[in-house]
Amino acid sequence: MEEFHRIKRLPPYVFESVNKMKAQARAAGEDIIDFGMGNPDMPTPPHIVEKLVEAARNPRAHRYSASRGIAGLRKAQAAYYGRRFGVDIDPETETVVTLGSKEGLANLAQAISSPGDSILCPNPSYPIHPFGFIIAGATLRHVPIGQGVDFLAALERGARHCVPPPIALIVSFPANPTAMTVDLDFYGQIVDFAKSRNLFVISDLAYAEIYFDDNPPPSILQVPGAKDVAIEFTSMSKTYSMPGWRVGFATGNRRLVHALTRIKSYLDYGAFTPIQVAAAAALNGPQDCVAEIRATYKARRDVLVRSLAQAGWEIPSPNASMFAWAPIPERFNNLGSLEFSKRLLAEAQVAVAPGVGFGEYGDTHVRIALVENEHRIRQAARSIKRFLTAADPDAVKTAKHRLAS
Repeated sequence: MEEFHRIKRLPPYVFESVNKMKAQARAAGEDIIDFGMGNPDMPTPPHIVEKLVEAARNPRAHRYSASRGIAGLRKAQAAYYGRRFGVDIDPETETVVTLGSKEGLANLAQAISSPGDSILCPNPSYPIHPFGFIIAGATLRHVPIGQGVDFLAALERGARHCVPPPIALIVSFPANPTAMTVDLDFYGQIVDFAKSRNLFVISDLAYAEIYFDDNPPPSILQVPGAKDVAIEFTSMSKTYSMPGWRVGFATGNRRLVHALTRIKSYLDYGAFTPIQVAAAAALNGPQDCVAEIRATYKARRDVLVRSLAQAGWEIPSPNASMFAWAPIPERFNNLGSLEFSKRLLAEAQVAVAPGVGFGEYGDTHVRIALVENEHRIRQAARSIKRFLTAADPDAVKTAKHRLAS
């Protein structure tokens, strides 16, 4: 049976084979330590849950909500930008509530792109960044990013050789999957680049509050004049451990906010009103819970990096996000990230995300999500150490040969 046109544009889901192996192993009773999906495991802070329950008891809150978000939540988001970044946001025209940032990114792609439009996108990247535009009919110019890569120079080359000229650029820092961070000077260069090329910048700042040093990640909107070209997506998912609540925001350029708001008005009535009320309470209320969540991720990061080093796997210590971007051990380098991930699952009972799932330039790495507690991280490191010690070199060669053929 022939696939539908838009479905044909999507490649096979790279993570599916690992997920199937994981499900089969668990069905067989194996204890799988799962670092694969970036699904926060900490509970939502109690005062936010209590606000949801309180609001849900009001029958008037059970009706359709507002597609662009209730006024109180948009005002809370504007206040957050003023408090955190020193950026003035008009809650009526410069921010819209989304059903998580993923939905917002996909619908913005539908709103602003036409079939054949070109988009500049880092590679590796969070899948919705490129595939939201691919589903919308646009074409992608992949720009390599990572250690040792001059991203701004690569961006210039990509734009110069892009036909037709690009209409938008996607950036995301702290980055998923690489955990890469940037400073405000970098964003200044991005804004200058966008203005010189007459294109929009779409910034994904989902990990704004998950950082581990004394330099909180900046917003691109802090750059003077950035709102002329830039829109930024933020999310409640990681900051307040609210992934299943599906609350995010798009903030910045009025034209882009209006376009997204218009598209959404045809597609949804917004999140359940009590969820939005509770989200406003999270933004306006005490922020010690955010610091506690951040500290938990930092402690897990430290245990992961230290334990894996003792196991014989040196990985860079991320200074932000809830991920470690781990180079495949040299002994297994030529397997590629998917085959290595399968072997790690089968032989060590540890699940990670193959880097190739985030783009072909990610195939030398795997992504490790900090979603298991410290005890489980140490347990995983012991299993990985046994795997690295006992792994059969001939099996590695056989796998390499099988992939090559």
